[in-house]
Amino acid sequence: MNTETMIKKYSNADITVVWKPGVCIHSGICINGLPQVFNTALKPWINMQQTDTANIIAQVNQCPSGALSYYHNKDEDEQSVDVQAETRLEVVPNGPLLVYGNVLIKDAYGHESKKNKVTAFCRCGHSANKPFCDGTHKKIDFKDGINITS
Repeated sequence: MNTETMIKKYSNADITVVWKPGVCIHSGICINGLPQVFNTALKPWINMQQTDTANIIAQVNQCPSGALSYYHNKDEDEQSVDVQAETRLEVVPNGPLLVYGNVLIKDAYGHESKKNKVTAFCRCGHSANKPFCDGTHKKIDFKDGINITS
């Protein structure tokens, strides 16, 4: 399966966490914030039974790329999530451009996709998932517009 379109889901009795690896910028916020739930050394790497739902929701909401999201199981589908927020842009030092809010993106081929919460766009130019950030800026030591590679 193509990692750009891959979607993994992890559930407990209350919610389902959705992980989109093609969107992940590998910030490590999930792993550092709740290591008992998010642990890349284990398979599956998300263990929903390690803490309560409120802690998981709080951690997922900190995901800067939107690669992690959740929906309540009673809603059955994350597409029912509609973020009612002002659109906001933030440049992450030495990292992606974050767009907060609902965004409709049209690619060079005319394909449209809708993003909610936070969308991370590549600034280094080396993402394998353009226009989205995939974390490559860390591998190439991207520095705010200056590409420092050996």
